[in-house]
Amino acid sequence: MKNSIKLMLLCLLLSQSRLKAQEVTSNLQYVDPTIGAVGHILEPTRPTMHLPNSMVRVYPVRKDQLDDQISYFPLNMYSHRIGNVFAVMPYNGVVNEKSWKQRFTYDLEKTAPHYYTAVLEESGIKVEFSPSERSGYYRFKFPSSSANWLRLGVVNETGELKVSGKRILSGSEDFQGMKAYFYGELNADVTESKYKDGTGNKNLFLKVGNSHGVEFRYGISYISVEQAKINLEKEIPNWGFEKVKSTAKQVWEEALNQITVEGGTLANKRSFYTALYRTYERMVNINEYGRYYSAYDHKVHSDSRPFYVDNWIWDSYLAHQPLHMILNPDRQADMISSYVNMYEQSGWMPSFALVFGDNPCMTGNHAAAWITDAWFKGIRNFNVEKAYAGLKKNSLEATLLPWRNGPAIGLDSFYAEKGYFPALRPGEKESVNEVHDFEKRQSVAVTLQQSYDDWCISKLAGTLGKAADSKLFLAKAENYKNVFRESKGFMWPKDDKGQWIEPFDPKFSGGQGGREYFTENNAYTYNWDVKHDLEGLFKLMGGKQAAENKLDNLFREDLGRSKYVLWNTFPDATGLVGQFVMGNEPSFHIPYLYNDLGSPWKTQKRIRMLMDTWFTDNLFSIPGDEDGGGMSAFVVFSMMGFYPVTPGIPVYHIGSPVFNKISLKLKNGKTFTVVARNNSSTAKYIQSAKLNGVNWDKHSFNHSDILKGGNLELVMGETPNKQWGKTK
Repeated sequence: MKNSIKLMLLCLLLSQSRLKAQEVTSNLQYVDPTIGAVGHILEPTRPTMHLPNSMVRVYPVRKDQLDDQISYFPLNMYSHRIGNVFAVMPYNGVVNEKSWKQRFTYDLEKTAPHYYTAVLEESGIKVEFSPSERSGYYRFKFPSSSANWLRLGVVNETGELKVSGKRILSGSEDFQGMKAYFYGELNADVTESKYKDGTGNKNLFLKVGNSHGVEFRYGISYISVEQAKINLEKEIPNWGFEKVKSTAKQVWEEALNQITVEGGTLANKRSFYTALYRTYERMVNINEYGRYYSAYDHKVHSDSRPFYVDNWIWDSYLAHQPLHMILNPDRQADMISSYVNMYEQSGWMPSFALVFGDNPCMTGNHAAAWITDAWFKGIRNFNVEKAYAGLKKNSLEATLLPWRNGPAIGLDSFYAEKGYFPALRPGEKESVNEVHDFEKRQSVAVTLQQSYDDWCISKLAGTLGKAADSKLFLAKAENYKNVFRESKGFMWPKDDKGQWIEPFDPKFSGGQGGREYFTENNAYTYNWDVKHDLEGLFKLMGGKQAAENKLDNLFREDLGRSKYVLWNTFPDATGLVGQFVMGNEPSFHIPYLYNDLGSPWKTQKRIRMLMDTWFTDNLFSIPGDEDGGGMSAFVVFSMMGFYPVTPGIPVYHIGSPVFNKISLKLKNGKTFTVVARNNSSTAKYIQSAKLNGVNWDKHSFNHSDILKGGNLELVMGETPNKQWGKTK
């Protein structure tokens, strides 16, 4: 009897331990794709279902998370914030042939990275979706076994849809100068099919057999319908929705469990792991089992190596790609190799390398920062000589104009000679045809960002033994000094005669988005856009104490006008703290600059405040355009307690971790941990630190410390230790 009781108790303890283990083994439970799904002013996030960096990405298309009408369900989103290809919508009874939209019930909608479900309000149809890499699986449960329809559509201007036999569907769609294809299968017979709406074969209505449930599995391709079929057969060869869902769940659990945290609140964990999930949206591997279509030369290539597209590099080089240099260095090498291929195929190093080709958005030659950063962090599995050739060509032979890529023009010759991009005076008519009508010259931002990118090229040239090039680009890296007006203490536009532009208001000048002189932000933000030479910048500002006072003032300075007037001109300036703009990427490194100014405690103070204010776990929690992982990577780094201020230098600045313990499981088998003792929402200040058991009074540490599997131990307190971390 006693043995039986002991056995029962043992079984109970084992059962409880298993349940407890199950509770903590999956960080997927903390991910909520609806976080940030109502934009403050700009684009919301989307509750996107996909596998990490995979080709098929799906979300219910609607205005935002408060919209109770779903426009349609896509078969694939080809680029974040740009568009979708193909659409599907189920109906029961009467089909509205003029409108796709159907209402749904909020309470019955569930979203996760691997699974989506909703119930359409009027028809009672339950919709479910789960992704694979190049394929997807919809399951529709109808309230009745009769009068059930599926509507398929071509989202873009031209394309066609076909039904073959009773259960095979296929189609092609033209977009942005290329084609997408799909091949799909139903598990129920099509008893009637018709094209409607006066659009030829762009809208296909399919009456499906007498069944309460219809399943639709499909493959996507950028090569052909036949390749789409191959993709489907390799990934979802058999019917069974739950199997696809289970596999997708396992993939996400593996990715998200690479970082484990202890402590913090449930809201902290939800914010953190949702941000981590967002960082896996870009880039996207479009290699289809040994072949890929490249829009950079409009050819199909045979290659066993992944080919990645969809990189909004103005957003991603700052934190997104540095984060994955830690988590997935081999994947980063594949992505850089893809850029090198694009350079060889098109003749230029791309900017925003999208699936349909280079979309040269924003400013800068930031592939230089990305590739240099990777190289100095030990990521070497790419052709660095060809990469360097492309970066050098873009710097010396391509135009620096915003939203342009291609041969240099006269303004670029002026920059090469004078060392700054010339601005127009207020009201002066643009005389250069190549300047974008809306984006303007962005003269100060171009000068600053090109200075930094050329500094990165100089570093890469030096390590490759190209001494003359290194000297050339190092000199060009000094150009930022040409647009700093020391008497005013601000970055300031200058005309082609070398005269400072007047009148000029550092808070408000430059027209819509400040684009005459800046990029989406004002001079208060761009004052700090010199990541590569902080000592030189502080000297221009009058020394470190003067620079620290100026940085304090950034977070305190009033707007000088009402918010609605400000946002009419600067809609991207969201997440405001004084003149500091949390909702836009050029601000990310700024709170960490207190470290270099000798006041790390102010970095700790600001970072915690910014995390607590702008990155919570609700629909409004992301203050600006998330940009496919760009902003979320800043959140992941900052909640872990460190940040890469200057990509190109393999060093991380220490902030203030939100969690008591963070463990990073590296691909080399090592684990890097950050432990914050006595940590709490108020105990956010570092009192002392140890790195691998050795007292550590520096406010930074090296990438190599992570790769070795180091341990950073911080002792936290409620009042700042103003002496800690004054050295680098």
